[in-house]
Amino acid sequence: MINAGKERNGRDPFGGRGRPSALPPESPPAIGCVNQTPYGRPLALRSRGDECGPPGASLRVVMTNGRDLLMTEPKTDTLEAPGAVLHYDVRSAGSSTHPVLLIIGSPMGAAGFVTLAGHFPDRTVVTYDPRGSGRSQRTDGALETTPDEHADDLHRLISALNAGPVDLFATSGGGVNALALAARHPEQVRTLVAHEPASFAELPDSGPVLAACVDIHETYLRSGFGPAMAKFIAIISQPGPIPDDYANRPAPDPAAFGLPAEDDGSRNDPLVGQNMLSCPAYKPDFDALRAASTRIVVGVGEESRQVLTGRAAVAIAERLGTPPVTFPGGHDGFLGGEYGRTGKPDAFAATLRAVLSDS
Repeated sequence: MINAGKERNGRDPFGGRGRPSALPPESPPAIGCVNQTPYGRPLALRSRGDECGPPGASLRVVMTNGRDLLMTEPKTDTLEAPGAVLHYDVRSAGSSTHPVLLIIGSPMGAAGFVTLAGHFPDRTVVTYDPRGSGRSQRTDGALETTPDEHADDLHRLISALNAGPVDLFATSGGGVNALALAARHPEQVRTLVAHEPASFAELPDSGPVLAACVDIHETYLRSGFGPAMAKFIAIISQPGPIPDDYANRPAPDPAAFGLPAEDDGSRNDPLVGQNMLSCPAYKPDFDALRAASTRIVVGVGEESRQVLTGRAAVAIAERLGTPPVTFPGGHDGFLGGEYGRTGKPDAFAATLRAVLSDS
């Protein structure tokens, strides 16, 4: 949940501004799948129907292992679901024989995974905006979204893709939702890489942690986004166990995090509003997960092992009976400039590729 990536008036939770820059104007038709990019800039090209994609498909040059390879620009589609219309993006790899790679977060949506998706031009990559986030706004007016609802949405999305079992990279709240999916529909997921799933119920200090989450949600309802988000950033940055009296400590100043103190009156924020009570308190079905056909790998950031999401990842891996895999960077190690933040995206993607290759 640290990497929520929630943009609000152009600002992410950590004060970064702006979106990833747009691609340069399109160039002449591509001749092959290996191309040079001047000054390291990506080129947008049109294929002639070769192995890179169908005629007229929009292609983008991306760097991998020192070579520039083409992958199609994302094609956006929608999927009707009870209470929401889900928006998802498909970057097709043409005749790739690899499983579809589905990359998700929660509440972070597709805009947070542009860099990571670009590291896998040899795969068809799918990203989406979860229910209540970005383009996938709820249509039923509900003010809470549960991991089980998100799992049902993922089940519908994978079914709509009709691409067989997928490989699934899921981070933060998305990792919680993906564990719920794998417990209920293991046949849809070949390998699940759950990167720092933000379920805190397995922590020895779960009592004060979950009490603090309730306080964050109540602060949001009472005072709005800025004061609630300041409390959230403070607790997820706290190393080590959370003291019993943590929720009673003086509230942090929103301005210290570049957040507004004034209340804009909205109460539909996906992080501190819709997901704050249901996601951290979610208890995965470990019996079902251990029995599932899905290969489950839990990832933990090398820089975030001592904070909430890193500690939660280690606890969940222990319950599954598997050692966690260390990923470069912290909880947001995959970011490459999205929301004004940069982790260690190249090394992160290389680790993810190695994990998936072991399947």
